[in-house]
Amino acid sequence: MIKNISNLGDAALYCDFGNSINRELNSNVIRYFNDLKNKKIDGVTNITPSYNKLIISFDLKKTNFKDLKRIVENIDLSGTLSSSSKKIEIPACCQKSFALDIERLEEKLSIDRKKIYQNFFNKEYFCYMTGFIAGMPFLGDLDKNMRSKRLETPRVKVPKGSIGLTEQFANIYTFESPGGWNIIGKTPLEIFDSSNNEKPNLINPGDIVVFKEISIDEYNEFK
Repeated sequence: MIKNISNLGDAALYCDFGNSINRELNSNVIRYFNDLKNKKIDGVTNITPSYNKLIISFDLKKTNFKDLKRIVENIDLSGTLSSSSKKIEIPACCQKSFALDIERLEEKLSIDRKKIYQNFFNKEYFCYMTGFIAGMPFLGDLDKNMRSKRLETPRVKVPKGSIGLTEQFANIYTFESPGGWNIIGKTPLEIFDSSNNEKPNLINPGDIVVFKEISIDEYNEFK
């Protein structure tokens, strides 16, 4: 549960759940996030979950830190809270032109690419949070023998749809952007749809993601 609630600037609550990054702790963050979102509290302008923190921004003209803190402290998680979590299958093509860092990973992990991909495609991933760029999902947890640091020199441009690995997470670049994750493939799916104001994210915190390998022909058919 929440260890501490403090001010973040003049108009936000900073809810600290601890320093660990694991599914159980993050599930609590998501449950608070869902409950607060469903309450539609007057004056709350944004609720942002991360691995182990929750930031609640508010309009000082409509509410204040003390009142919101009281609401958060009185949330009862003993019952079943509504959840929109779902399981999503993401097609991924790993042909050479998309797998920009597979050779680097083979060297860093001392594992050949066949085993890297076998491990990658045989797991279910939990979405801890979205961020960095709009809709980018942070998907855990990679096995310990699959964990590698970011690139020493980040790329200026990582192609949209690229699937990357770093430390305990996999992610998907929702837009072309700078980045230093180890790229092993690419999906043709739109992970973030800016034209959808209600539900722009295909993947949301709490969702389960599985990757399905596809050929370059199948990739082109999607496109």
